[in-house]
Amino acid sequence: MTTVAELIVTALADAGVKQVWGVVGDALNPVTDAIRRDDRIEWVGVRHEEVAAFAVSAQAQLTGTIGVCMGTVGPGSIHLLNGLYDAKKSHAPVLAICGQVPTQEIGTDFFQEVDNDHLFADVAVFAETLTSPVQLPQLLEQAVNAAYAQHGVAVLTLPGDVGDLEVDPDVATPRFAPAAEPAPASMAEVTAAAEVLTDGRPVTLLVGCGARDARHEILELADLLAAPMVLTLKAKEGLEQKNPYEVGQSGLIGNPAAAKALDDSKVLFLVGTDFPYRDWIPTGKTVVQLDARGEHIGRRTSVDHALVGDAATTLELLLQRVRRHGRRKDRSHLDDAVESYRSWQERQQSLLDPGHDSTLLGRARAVFDNPDSRIRPEALAAAVDRAAPDDTVFTADTGMSTAWLSRFVTMRGGRRLLGSFNLGSMANALPMALGAQALDRSRPVVSFSGDGGLMMLLGDLRTAVTYQLPVRVVVFDNGSLGMVKLEQEQGGLPEFGTTLDNPDIAAVAAALGLPSRRVTENDELEDAVQWAFGVDGPVLLDVVTNPDEVAVPPQPTLSQAWGFAIAKSKEVIESR
Repeated sequence: MTTVAELIVTALADAGVKQVWGVVGDALNPVTDAIRRDDRIEWVGVRHEEVAAFAVSAQAQLTGTIGVCMGTVGPGSIHLLNGLYDAKKSHAPVLAICGQVPTQEIGTDFFQEVDNDHLFADVAVFAETLTSPVQLPQLLEQAVNAAYAQHGVAVLTLPGDVGDLEVDPDVATPRFAPAAEPAPASMAEVTAAAEVLTDGRPVTLLVGCGARDARHEILELADLLAAPMVLTLKAKEGLEQKNPYEVGQSGLIGNPAAAKALDDSKVLFLVGTDFPYRDWIPTGKTVVQLDARGEHIGRRTSVDHALVGDAATTLELLLQRVRRHGRRKDRSHLDDAVESYRSWQERQQSLLDPGHDSTLLGRARAVFDNPDSRIRPEALAAAVDRAAPDDTVFTADTGMSTAWLSRFVTMRGGRRLLGSFNLGSMANALPMALGAQALDRSRPVVSFSGDGGLMMLLGDLRTAVTYQLPVRVVVFDNGSLGMVKLEQEQGGLPEFGTTLDNPDIAAVAAALGLPSRRVTENDELEDAVQWAFGVDGPVLLDVVTNPDEVAVPPQPTLSQAWGFAIAKSKEVIESR
C-alpha cells in the first residue's frame, strides 16, 4: 500500500523535482522519510526555513521548473514566509509543503497550531489543507498546476496524522498540466503601436526581464528606431552583453545617461517590465507597453497603446511593420544617450584605479567619502567581475551590494543574476546562492553579500559545507546598513542606527568550516579575489570596504544634494 506522503513524493519525483529544502520535524516526518527512500530526490536540510524558501525560489527562477520547500507545524511554516513572498513577487513557481497539527486538534488552539490557509492567503495562488487521502490526486495536482499557470506560490498543508494514511490502490499518481504556449498580442494592437513608433518622434525603450528571450528582436527594433535602451536590473542578464543601444539602469542604481534617454524621448516603449519606481518614469510621453501579464499594463504610468502578449512573438509581428519604414536616419537621440553613458562609465572606471585617491581630485573627494583610505566597493565588484567565469551565477543582497553589482559586473556569456529585486529583502544573497549551486555543483556561483544581510542568516554558511556547495561568498563589509545610511543622508539626517559592530566575519566563517580571508588593504584585493576563485569548495572573502562611499542617484535633486551636505556636516561635527 502507498501512503499519502509516498504518493506526494513519487509524483514530485516523476515531475522532475530533484531536491526538497527545509527543516525536518513532527508532522512532516512521513514526507521526509519518503524522500529518504526515493533516490531521485535529495533532501537539503537548512538551519533556517527562510533559507529554504529563498533557495528554491532561486532554483525556480533559473530553471522555470517548480521548486519545493517544507516547513513543519507553526513556527517552521511561518519561517518560510519571507522567502515565499520573494518567490511571489519574482513570479517563481514554488510549492511549499507545510505541517499542521493532527486533524482532530485543528481549531482547538493546540500547541504550535497556526491557521496555514489564512496565514498564506496573501502570498499563495493556492493554499489548502489535505485532510483525507481521498483528496488525492486532485489537491496536489491543483497546487502544482496553479503554481505553474500563475507563476506563483502554492501551499499544501499536511496535518500530522495524514501523511501516513494509506491511499486507495486505484488512485492514480498525480500528473501535472503542461505550461501554456506563449502567444502574441492582437494584430490590431500591434498595428497601432507600429504607427506610433514609426512617426518620427524620438523613442526610448525601457526593457525588463520579460524581454530576455527576445534579444534578437529587441536589438533589431532599437536599431531601426535609433532608440536608446534603458535596462532594468533584471534585464542585464541576456540583454547587456554586446548591446550598442544600452545606456544602463534607471532608478537609485541608475546613471545620468539613462535619465537623459528617458527625459529626451517623446515616445516611451516599456517592453516586458513592471518597473515599479514611478518617480523615475517621465511624464508627458506617448507610452506603449508590451507585457505578457495584462494586469501589469498601466499600473506604473498611463499607457496610450497596450500590447498584451509574449515579448518575442509580439516583437516579431511589430518588426514586420517597422521594417517597412527602413532604418531611421536621424540617430541623434540614440547617439547623444550612448555618448553620455560612455562618458559616465569612464568616470566610474576612474574609481577603480588604486591610485585614484592620490590624485588631486581623488584627495579632495576622499576627505568626505573615504577619509580612512579603505577599499572602495567599486574596486571589489570590478575585481570579482574580472575573475568570475562567463557562466557564473551572481546573487546580490538588497542595498549597496546590488548597486555595485549593477554598475561594475557585466552579464556576459551565460551569466545569470538573482536577487530580491521586487521584494527588497535583506539576507537573500546567500540562500539564493546555495539554491543555485545545488542545481549544478560544477558551475561557479558568487554571492554579493552585504555584512548586514549575511549576519541575518549566518548559520546557513554551514549548509554550504554540509552539502559541499562551492559558493563564493564575497562580503562587502562596510560596518553599515549602507542603503539606509544613504537614505538618511539624502534627507538631511545624520546617520543613526545604521552602524554594525561586526565580528571578524572571516574568522567566523573559518569556524563554520569555510576557507576564508579578510582583506583590509587595497594592494591585497586582486590576489585575494583570485585566491577565492581557486579554492576547491565553499569560500568566504571578507573585504573591509569604505562605509562612506556615495552611490549618487542619476538625477540628484537640489534638495537631495543640500540634504546630503547638511547630513555630512552634522556627522563631521558630531563624529569626527
